[in-house]
Amino acid sequence: MNIFEALRQSHDVQRQLGAQLLQTQGASAERDEIFKKYKIELVAHETAEERYFYVPLLMDDNGVDLTRHALSEHHQIDEYIEELEQADQTTSSWMATAKKLVEQVHHHLSEEEHRFFQMSGKILSEQQKQQLAKQYFEEFERQKEKHAAA
Repeated sequence: MNIFEALRQSHDVQRQLGAQLLQTQGASAERDEIFKKYKIELVAHETAEERYFYVPLLMDDNGVDLTRHALSEHHQIDEYIEELEQADQTTSSWMATAKKLVEQVHHHLSEEEHRFFQMSGKILSEQQKQQLAKQYFEEFERQKEKHAAA
């Protein structure tokens, strides 16, 4: 497995959880549980991706601009998560923010899969792609455990 296949696995989970979150009604145990899973998936993925995909790409001049853009999108996603954690789930503004989060995640994933992967595929060697996938998975699992326990 290479880094692109590894990242797509989490991307698929993110899309599924985002869709599930938008189907929830009002404050409920179901909404809480789905939001918690979504948040853990997003945060674990971001951390592992930044460490074992973005950092190597920042080392190449051709990867700097797209990587900076991707990092700024991660920051926006983090801000939406923080806003949702602080908001009252019974309000319509909570769901409006949840929709913005899901839209931002979808935009980020699409851009990453259609632009970023192609560019980075030219920068990284086959060996790097394999090694980064292994490192990404290890970090992703560590982060999921860490955030699930929090």
